[in-house]
Amino acid sequence: MTRALPYWHVDAFADRPFAGNQAAVMPLEAWLDDATLLAIAEENMFAETAFVIRDASGAADWELRWFTPTEEVRLCGHATLASGHVLLGRDGGDRVTFRTRHAGILEVRKAGEGYELGLPLIKTAPRGWDEAVALLGTDPLDVWRNDTRYNVFLFADEATVRSLTPDLRGLGKLGNDQFICTAPGSATDVVSRVFVPGGGVDEDSVTGSAHAVLTHFWSERLGRDSFTAHQASRRGGTLTCRRAGDQASLGGPCVTVVEGKFFY
Repeated sequence: MTRALPYWHVDAFADRPFAGNQAAVMPLEAWLDDATLLAIAEENMFAETAFVIRDASGAADWELRWFTPTEEVRLCGHATLASGHVLLGRDGGDRVTFRTRHAGILEVRKAGEGYELGLPLIKTAPRGWDEAVALLGTDPLDVWRNDTRYNVFLFADEATVRSLTPDLRGLGKLGNDQFICTAPGSATDVVSRVFVPGGGVDEDSVTGSAHAVLTHFWSERLGRDSFTAHQASRRGGTLTCRRAGDQASLGGPCVTVVEGKFFY
């Protein structure tokens, strides 16, 4: 028997189609088995597919899980923003909350012409990683890391970040880490590129979770709690970053590209 599921294709952190980061958003009546969720995400072939069901616990409005084409992940920012865009657009309201398995309660709220996404602030500390630096091909000024596999490589300028040609196969062998390469920006305060080849995404387009890292990293260096950022991928995306206690508030618009049914 063929089944049909609601399906949205959203460009997140984008004010027009074909920019920002693509996500599929699929509200479900109940959880499908994990193998089916992964197969759907593999079929979609986006960096992330977000699945949501109504939260019966009362802790939030929805439960939320994210899958790349190869695995389930612990945190994804752009697909959370996309989920908020879909649900607020469909159901109305000014805010929506999500209960997640590993990242706690997340919130998306309307803000001007776009949205703000609240994520846990992710802190890093100085710690070298010679093997990863060699694979990036250019020596950074500094390396900051944490034990949840987020790694920040600070470079002197935007041109260096844009010119990086890392050994993606080699980086992928190091594990499912984020390799966040960043520098002061020209048109924005901060610029970055993010590589996650061990998680099935060679270069991510616009990465919310990486900016939860960069919100802490750059607020310390800039000496202020808010700044603008641009992720210099091929599609590219610009967002605002604001530090609020132990939260990173990330702002940006979304665009729905496709609304329909997924049949399997």
